[in-house]
Amino acid sequence: MSIGKYLHTFRRNVVPLFSVICSQSMAKAAFNKRRVLFTSTLDLKLRKKLVKRYILSIALYGAETWTLRAVDPKQLESFEMWCWRRMEKISWTDRVIYEEILIRVKAKRNILHEISKRKANWIGHILSRNCLLQQVIEGKIKGGMEVTRRRGRRRRKLLDDLKERRGYSHLKGEDLDSTMWRALDLS
Repeated sequence: MSIGKYLHTFRRNVVPLFSVICSQSMAKAAFNKRRVLFTSTLDLKLRKKLVKRYILSIALYGAETWTLRAVDPKQLESFEMWCWRRMEKISWTDRVIYEEILIRVKAKRNILHEISKRKANWIGHILSRNCLLQQVIEGKIKGGMEVTRRRGRRRRKLLDDLKERRGYSHLKGEDLDSTMWRALDLS
């Protein structure tokens, strides 16, 4: 794999959905490459662990830096359900609803919770140190270029997700030790 696929989240002026789509397609390719491993007669617990460790880790690579748009959570949840369907050999034409698949697999939808947890851990790591990246994320660095007002809706920033869920100023004001960030529940 080229290194460009992994650095796409740091490029400027890239549509935020690109990182979600690219990661999902890489995870689907990995799933299809190891299909025998996931659809064999292995125990359900072992197959679930393989999907979570192998496939979802590829799909969520760099999720800490993703800026999720309104359509992204639906796509992420459908990808998660695609993994469970493929693991259980359930075709789309069987008309099995998502809740039934989750009961069969004995799992919950947790891909969005995992992304929120990763974001909170990453932001906590950044805020625990006084570094350049912290100033860049907070927008405190003055640029040399004059930015004119753009047309259309305002672009979502990296911290917008945390502001909506918990409150960035609230998080920043608390003691920023690593145990607090790991124990933080953003669901």
